[in-house]
Amino acid sequence: MSIVQNLENIKKELVSNNINSKIIAVSKTFELSHIQPLIDHGHLAYGENKVQEAKRKWEELLKINNNIQLHLIGGLQTNKSKDAVKLFHYIHSVDREKLVDTLASAEINLNLKRKYFLQVNTGDEDQKSGVSIENVEQLYNYAQKKIDIIGLMCIPPVEEDSKKHFEILRELSIKLNLKELSMGMSHDYLEAGANGATYVRVGSKIFGARG
Repeated sequence: MSIVQNLENIKKELVSNNINSKIIAVSKTFELSHIQPLIDHGHLAYGENKVQEAKRKWEELLKINNNIQLHLIGGLQTNKSKDAVKLFHYIHSVDREKLVDTLASAEINLNLKRKYFLQVNTGDEDQKSGVSIENVEQLYNYAQKKIDIIGLMCIPPVEEDSKKHFEILRELSIKLNLKELSMGMSHDYLEAGANGATYVRVGSKIFGARG
């Protein structure tokens, strides 16, 4: 089945479940030649994990197709902030004050405004990026004075039921009066949608298994 058909099937599935989530096609590790049919089909939202890989793949294309919207869904080092702001329209992985500062500075230097999600470590996992649940409000209060925080993002622990993590994120978003929720991947996007995800991040279910 083609990647275009895969995307259309997911759209139908969301509609049949009364879910309005936007689909970010997670194109990380795939070359542009593999992604191109989806671009030609008119899909506009793509997710990448690494700034350098995204720059190599998308920089030239964005000059001729400014409707495409790139989402950074991987962790971000402060020294890559300027490149990230230059390239990505949405950054889903803001998780500390120092990163907020470097992103705000990059926006001023580049005269660009981007949209941001706070990444929340809902499973309190040591190896995973994200601000702790206890510190979300503090980080939001700091960040929203400097950059445009539009929502929250999470990546639930692999071995746990995603549902409770989606519920935690939704409750936090209500508390902070944030409209956008970035949650759900190829294996749990329907559950995420049912819990209010406004963006789902789908990779292998569209593009196939990664090599």
